[in-house]
Amino acid sequence: MQELTHYIGGEHVKGTSGRFADVYNPATGEVQAKVPLASTDEIAKAVEIAAKAQPAWAATNPQRRARVMMAFVGLLNRDMDKLAEALSREHGKTLPDAKGDVQRGLEVVEYCIGAPELLKGEYTDSAGPGIDMYSMKQPLGVTAGITPFNFPAMIPMWMFAPALACGNAFILKPSERDPSVPLMLAELMEEAGLPKGVLQVVNGDKEAVDALLHHPVIQSIGFVGSTPIAEYIYGTGCANGKRVQCFGGAKNHMIIMPDADMDQAADALIGAGYGAAGERCMAISVAVPVGDETADRLIEKLVPRIEKLKVGPYTAGNDVDYGPVVTAAAKQNILGLIQSGVDQGAKLVVDGRDFSLQGYEDGFFVGPHLFDHVTPDMDIYKKEIFGPVLSTVRAGSYEEAISLAMDHEYGNGTAIFTRDGDAARDFANRINIGMVGINVPIPVPLAYHTFGGWKKSVFGDLNQHGPDAFKFYTRTKTVTSRWPSGIKEGGEFNFKAMD
Repeated sequence: MQELTHYIGGEHVKGTSGRFADVYNPATGEVQAKVPLASTDEIAKAVEIAAKAQPAWAATNPQRRARVMMAFVGLLNRDMDKLAEALSREHGKTLPDAKGDVQRGLEVVEYCIGAPELLKGEYTDSAGPGIDMYSMKQPLGVTAGITPFNFPAMIPMWMFAPALACGNAFILKPSERDPSVPLMLAELMEEAGLPKGVLQVVNGDKEAVDALLHHPVIQSIGFVGSTPIAEYIYGTGCANGKRVQCFGGAKNHMIIMPDADMDQAADALIGAGYGAAGERCMAISVAVPVGDETADRLIEKLVPRIEKLKVGPYTAGNDVDYGPVVTAAAKQNILGLIQSGVDQGAKLVVDGRDFSLQGYEDGFFVGPHLFDHVTPDMDIYKKEIFGPVLSTVRAGSYEEAISLAMDHEYGNGTAIFTRDGDAARDFANRINIGMVGINVPIPVPLAYHTFGGWKKSVFGDLNQHGPDAFKFYTRTKTVTSRWPSGIKEGGEFNFKAMD
């Protein structure tokens, strides 16, 4: 049985708390490793080391910090296959999807290579008589991030890359369900030239989270996960005087207008609804066709596509559409919600409850499901399922469709499929949701824009990556300077004229 470690002070360090969590192979259901769960004392040690390492890193000029990021990008590309295999082994997603996980994190690192430009301050000459004013963007100090299981490469890099580029130290508390890739990323950052102790990985559960939230040295906390935990972390972190950004749950709607290309819409829904077994905060989990005729045509297109989906382990090849969910508990939660949909009157058009994969009967596989005639009072509509389940809510009009998305408590992402430019512009302008796709099913912005939802999908006023990240991980200091004018008398070294 492999025993994983923490990564503290530039070294792999065994846990000392005596507490461990099991790391499963989701395809087989077998425990493949155990990961230590840090104590408060272990967190304190990591913070102490980070606090000692951070001032010298902050004093390193932004261009040299950017060169470390540049070298890190090269190492990520070099080890892409190795990272993807480790990610798939613990998470269960397919190898192409795992490479995408690494790639979307890598793109944020590439953006951070522009730190010298992004960290420039402002200057006003002669703001008053003999007065100049200028601002500086300075690092916070020791920062921390708590990241989820579903993107064990991408989201850690979304946090630590801009934090480090700004001159901070960073302590990462990844998900204990798939911790190997974060440990590998820390090693690669140091191979790229990052000083030891500036980036550390401490595995743990709620005890570690609380230790980070209450430690007075830590200046900021980033989090991605469920809304209830996001609310807890945001409230506790803010109460302790920290800068906090938390990203919570989602229930993303895709509106299909009568004029939409139905093949395009169906293909988009298949990828957005079932990719990564639905374990994405930007997955489309609700299809909203406008009009019964549109709904009937959509269902007709979806059913054969769903029935052809190939579900299997990542080792079965790149033609696998999606793999298992992450744990047995996640599988049971998904199946419970599916049963609630049946019990509450939704029509289960594609029923994957009896799905079983020969040779992998103990794995955490969930077959694809499609519901029709779902209503807003049903649990499968209100709750985030985080599984391969697509719900269809029929709307009688465009206004009814847009109201469904706007009235839901979550506001992470949404999309509309239409050929009508006026409808698309109206949708983009009116919708109260943070990320919008127009004929794009998963509207995750590229690295030089920012990622973030609205409503109960986000807590905090700054988004992830893009320009907001450099605002979040720095403080602005404004200096007003005044120097007395006039030439001062001093020693004279010229020949003085005779009287």
